[in-house]
Amino acid sequence: MKISTRGRYGVRLLIDLGEHVSESHVSLASVAERQTISIRYLEQVAVILRRSGFIRSVKGASGGYALARRPEDIILGDALRVLEGDMLVVDPPIPNASETKLQRCIRTTVFDRLNERIAGVIDKKVLSSVLGTVDPDESYMYFI
Repeated sequence: MKISTRGRYGVRLLIDLGEHVSESHVSLASVAERQTISIRYLEQVAVILRRSGFIRSVKGASGGYALARRPEDIILGDALRVLEGDMLVVDPPIPNASETKLQRCIRTTVFDRLNERIAGVIDKKVLSSVLGTVDPDESYMYFI
């Protein structure tokens, strides 16, 4: 499983809006500039998130976007599923399809467990838990 650009940019958009939650709305151009994301691609992602109720739009010449819910009410797993579809390592077996013992064993001992672990991580992460976090590779520590 690989999270596509749409999923990554969507999460970055939500985080950016969450970090600017004190503002009534934020223009996509400013988000695109801060996140170094193509504005056109970001517009496509914003439409999906707006239709799904994660963000709301403010129309007009000075319009923009804002979170439609509180950051603590936005589960990243839900947003990723809206943007990516099911977050599964492999597709579930087709109902009533025959499955060998080996296939069933691999599915139940490996793939089903991976799917559970992935869901366990993304469904426990709310947007507020990642706001204001710093990437350790991008922060600097000085010793004197």
